Amino acid sequence: MGLINDQSILISIKKLLNVDEADQSFDTDIGMLINNEFMILHQLGIGPDEGFSISDADTVWTDFSNDKTLIETVKTLVYLKVRMIFDPPASSVVADAYKSSIAELEWRLNVQAEQNTKNTGETDAT
Repeated sequence: MGLINDQSILISIKKLLNVDEADQSFDTDIGMLINNEFMILHQLGIGPDEGFSISDADTVWTDFSNDKTLIETVKTLVYLKVRMIFDPPASSVVADAYKSSIAELEWRLNVQAEQNTKNTGETDAT
């Protein structure tokens, strides 16, 4: 099975958290944490200009972006951030590894946003 970017955002994050797709008891909690991360990504300059959020399992990753490379990075970041709050690792070593990965992904996405802004500015100037 390949990486499918037209998957439900909520369901794909639930799968990564080992929450059964049919179990809806945590959907509100997980959805809120996902939306929190989308707000942070928006502040970093990543995603749609008007911001982005999910309200149910119908919203898919390609609704956020059609950039396949960006989506994979965003998926990883959203999962790690949700995981750290929803089901934090018991091991401090694993928690530190997650925190380090989160910091690097946020930094890389910030660089990407700055490059996109620079490229957009250069295009507008011509």
